[in-house]
Amino acid sequence: MNVLDKKNNSINKNRVLIYTNDLLPYSETFIKEQARALRGSWYPILVGESLILSGLALDGLDVRLLIPEHAPRWRRFIYRIFRYLWLADPLVVRRLRGFDAKVIHAHFGTFAVDIWPYARILGLPLLVTLHGYDINIKQEWWEAGHGGLRRRTYPRRLRQIATHSRVHFIAVSDAIRRRAIEYGIPPEKISLSYIGINTDFFQPAGVPLYLRHKRVLFVGRMVEKKGPLLMIQAFSRVYREVPEAELIMVGDGPMRMTAEQLACELGVPVIFTGALSSIQVLEQLHKVRVFCLPSVTAANGDAEGFGMVILEAQACGVPVVSSARGGSIEGIVDGVTGFQCNEGDIICIADRLLRCLLDEDLAKRMSESAIKFVHENFNLIEQTKKIEKIYEQFVTSCNRTYANEVRDEI
Repeated sequence: MNVLDKKNNSINKNRVLIYTNDLLPYSETFIKEQARALRGSWYPILVGESLILSGLALDGLDVRLLIPEHAPRWRRFIYRIFRYLWLADPLVVRRLRGFDAKVIHAHFGTFAVDIWPYARILGLPLLVTLHGYDINIKQEWWEAGHGGLRRRTYPRRLRQIATHSRVHFIAVSDAIRRRAIEYGIPPEKISLSYIGINTDFFQPAGVPLYLRHKRVLFVGRMVEKKGPLLMIQAFSRVYREVPEAELIMVGDGPMRMTAEQLACELGVPVIFTGALSSIQVLEQLHKVRVFCLPSVTAANGDAEGFGMVILEAQACGVPVVSSARGGSIEGIVDGVTGFQCNEGDIICIADRLLRCLLDEDLAKRMSESAIKFVHENFNLIEQTKKIEKIYEQFVTSCNRTYANEVRDEI
């Protein structure tokens, strides 16, 4: 979409600035998809600090940076000083004002506190979607500086902006909503809204489930909370019972080398693909019998906010075995669309994987139920309509409050 098309597209529509610091890593495909799914009276502008050159393709979306790419290095340095001091850079304020937006929608609480100085000066309502690590990680972890020196004050700043009348939160699951309340965010300031997935993109294809190789798929960053080592340990039990079974592990991260070493030590055939695009993940989903998400709560408290990939798998008719807690529980009907196990229960995970691999009637029933479940409850277009309604209600409420404040001053 060229500049003229974007301009014409935004005429007669309210503009929403969808903010996240970096635009956009593969792990945040859901932000891109939600922006593209806005079909009503809202025109999305993706705004961030920087573009990830090896990240998601953002063709067709209106993308802006706080500081233009051609800005000299000294100008970027000045911006960083303002950022470090939690102050608004006047140049960025003018730039954002020129976008003529009605609301800012920040993804992740960590980035919401970054954009708040600008939202406050511009008088723009700020919606904050809480996804997982931004609310699950223990407050003392941040305060100890493990997230970086500047993030030491993150918990306090998030609670501070939560007190402002022009700030509202969206939780991607009921579990995240409960966690936000525990964090100190008032319950009345939190709406629940699932993100949903593109069921036109993620849908069944390829040969029927029962004709596929006995293949298990894992997708996730190779970090503690995703449980990559638990995945390999559970699969080693499966492999002893079903020697023709295969495990595909999609993703990269600091634990990948350890995972590869463990697979070698246990003598199990694991294919490590590294990070893949959505299209490549879809291709994998069309070849496997079962998907596994053996997530756990990390030592710092980080846990799955939802686990969008479990919805993607089920939309493709692939049963899911998961030990993820929190929001992920809301994305599976245990015993109907997949199986839930307790965190770290390798025996349970292996047993449920075997049932999906060996019981063809069960796998077929789960496959059909999973597709129906996702279509009825997590369709991206329908879920995005709820987001648009939240935009409208929140902006209207903020404008009414502002009008009352002006009247009272007069």
